[in-house]
Amino acid sequence: MDILFEDNHLVAVNKPFGMPSQGDETGDMSVFDWVKNYLKTTYNKPGEAYVALLHRLDRPAGGVLLLGKTSKSAARLSKDFEQRRLSKMYYAITERAPQPESGELSHYLKKLPGQNIMRAYQKEVAGGQAAKLQYRTSRTEGQRALVEVQLQTGRRHQIRVQLAAIGCTICGDVKYGKTEFLPDRSIALLARELTFEHPVTKKLMTIIAPIPKTAVWQEIAAGK
Repeated sequence: MDILFEDNHLVAVNKPFGMPSQGDETGDMSVFDWVKNYLKTTYNKPGEAYVALLHRLDRPAGGVLLLGKTSKSAARLSKDFEQRRLSKMYYAITERAPQPESGELSHYLKKLPGQNIMRAYQKEVAGGQAAKLQYRTSRTEGQRALVEVQLQTGRRHQIRVQLAAIGCTICGDVKYGKTEFLPDRSIALLARELTFEHPVTKKLMTIIAPIPKTAVWQEIAAGK
């Protein structure tokens, strides 16, 4: 796993596609566990190294993931995440281009009973959560499109289910539409940029994840 940024307060990593952000029932190595081991071995820390997972990415997605190295920085950034005082920009490769090419999507999302699947509704429903995002088509290649997404809310599977709701399934995301598995079972969703105010220095920072080297990304996003 690549370290994108690190200082005494924070560490940002490029989460690999397919790795869970935190431990789950599979017992597979998670980003949280990897970073904890990295800090312990790199800095010869006695006992457990302090790590705070400040946000999460879906397991089949990849990109920028930010973790706190001190309780003070973690507390401040957690509040920023809760109050949406950050900017998250994602790249998604969809099986077809959105129409119109740019706009805002607004739905109510609700988890299906007994399943790890969300459903998008145009109108408010009992138990549903409001979900909004802005999107812009950056490039097309054949039927597929590279779409930039700015989240305005942070809901489970939000980008995946909202794009699928307008007929623009993310490549590889068989859970939410008509598409085929990618060779590595990832989905073409990348947390490309995270912009935030450093909790200690107060400097405005932008962390950027590189474009993956796999074929689905290189065919449409090379040079971005």
